[in-house]
Amino acid sequence: MSRFTNPFRVASPIELKAIRLSRQAGSASLALLLTGLSLLGIGCSPSSPSPISPAAEGTNANLKAAHSTVWFQEFSDPAGFRFEHTSGHREKFLMPEINTGGVGVLDFDNDGLFDIFCVQGGSLYPDATNAPSHKLFRNTGGFRFVDVTAQSGLPTKANGYGMGVACGDANNDGSVDIFITQVGSNRLYLNQRNGTFRDVTREAGLLSDGWATSAAWVDYDRDGFLDLLVAHYLEWTLQSEVECFSRGGRPDYCSPLNYQTPAKSRLYRNRGNGTFQDVTDTSGLGGAVGTGLGVGTADFNGDGWPDFYVANDAMPNHLWINQRDGTFKNEAMLRGCAVNAIGLSEAGMGVAVVDLMGRGQWDLFITHLANEFNRIYTGSNGWFKDHTTPKGPGATSWAYTGFGVVFSDFNNDGLTDLYVANGRVRYGPTDLDPNSPYAEPNQLLRGIGPGEFEPVQPLDATLPTLLASSRGLAVSDFDNDGKQDLVVANRDNRFHLLKNIATPIGHFVTLRLLNPSGRDAIGSVVEVTSGGRTQRKQVQPNEGYCSSNDPRLHFGLGTHARPEQVVIHWFNGPSQSLGPLDGDRVHVIKQNGPSR
Repeated sequence: MSRFTNPFRVASPIELKAIRLSRQAGSASLALLLTGLSLLGIGCSPSSPSPISPAAEGTNANLKAAHSTVWFQEFSDPAGFRFEHTSGHREKFLMPEINTGGVGVLDFDNDGLFDIFCVQGGSLYPDATNAPSHKLFRNTGGFRFVDVTAQSGLPTKANGYGMGVACGDANNDGSVDIFITQVGSNRLYLNQRNGTFRDVTREAGLLSDGWATSAAWVDYDRDGFLDLLVAHYLEWTLQSEVECFSRGGRPDYCSPLNYQTPAKSRLYRNRGNGTFQDVTDTSGLGGAVGTGLGVGTADFNGDGWPDFYVANDAMPNHLWINQRDGTFKNEAMLRGCAVNAIGLSEAGMGVAVVDLMGRGQWDLFITHLANEFNRIYTGSNGWFKDHTTPKGPGATSWAYTGFGVVFSDFNNDGLTDLYVANGRVRYGPTDLDPNSPYAEPNQLLRGIGPGEFEPVQPLDATLPTLLASSRGLAVSDFDNDGKQDLVVANRDNRFHLLKNIATPIGHFVTLRLLNPSGRDAIGSVVEVTSGGRTQRKQVQPNEGYCSSNDPRLHFGLGTHARPEQVVIHWFNGPSQSLGPLDGDRVHVIKQNGPSR
């Protein structure tokens, strides 16, 4: 166990005071930066109101009462879910150790209950023996989980240094498979449809090297088979590690710029016969390098073909526009989402694709380093604008380093909320947890209108506030009660399983879309209308940071008992209109087939 490990660390009153002071300092810096941007004519207009500081929040009794609510309960022990992550840290500060930690949600046995796959770091040292490996937890119902790794065919000892996971159906057999990104060779485990998996990495042509991070299954050539987009961070080896220092000259983790070895994202085309072809160079993706950590996929320019977004750490981001002939062009700088409004690259970590304003357009949200904003780029037919506002989704992020990100309606009031998993990558001015110097609280922001949010109290909406160095984050309704739950990957700590206990709670509808072969219809888009308001989401579980979400689409309806209309824009198929549908239940809808 790392010397930084401290399972279930919660914030003491003194530490919470330090958090508040940190937030106040961040708000002051935020106000200064927004003032500067206004003087330059960038970002908010000069007439925009100043950001609300934590102190100002406390003076408004009505506002305080509205968001002083506990939304989640840490439920790992009652659920039987116990996974402890280890980075393998010894004396040296090896760069992959600070970024590891992903988590995936999947229904591997097709019983309607979503299971959890936990990615283990392990050890980067060749002399390490019996390093722990990844684990699979089966959901047995009633918010209970059982470790089934040993009987699943998955490795029980490390066969690489784990980073992230992307869950998807590689062979169109209706059962979800597991792709694990690692430092070294990635791994593809094919679901055998009997509760077990088989390592098919070599026969599938997916043996690789390098340092992979986030990945996504996406049918970029529209041939009916899911291809693989895999972000890479650095060309790194144990021998190429360098020494860096931070607070008070203490040894610490480096910036990626210290290495000067950015890497190519890789693209693997699914041939449809169980094998993949590396098309990185022929597709055009090999024409640019970066420090990729997060990926997002969607049809950003509305031409019917999936495009790719890769968030790079301290380098310009990439937006790969599909040319509809098997090739892509990086148009991020041209289209306004490579750098921020003042032309600076930021520390891109996690990515979420969301129609934040309800305009029928895909926006991009990227989590960043402390002293940067988590940033929203609002989209318009594939063109983007840095949209920093005092009530935007990134306005309260200045003091924290964000990784995992989930947009969801956690209280079913019909407004999208935002949860961000935070954790430092270098020593801060003070330690919020003396035993875990990279620990920070996570944050929940409550949606109060299209594109507008306010912080809740406590920060992570749990009581007591949990402190950890959080990385990956995944969302699912684990007990099918209509409330979205969370699982948080924590570096050198136990993962947190957060049961949604928010009250009051509105109505909802959840949709699982399946294509004709029975796999999740990745790339399909749904519009749900209730009370005259339309919400829009796409099927793409592989986003955030090194993680994979529940593929079902969850819509909060507020006081409306059912959606009046549901329009499904099937990927590679005609649109379908349904409704009204029964609310407060899960609907499974198969393309060209019966629904249930």
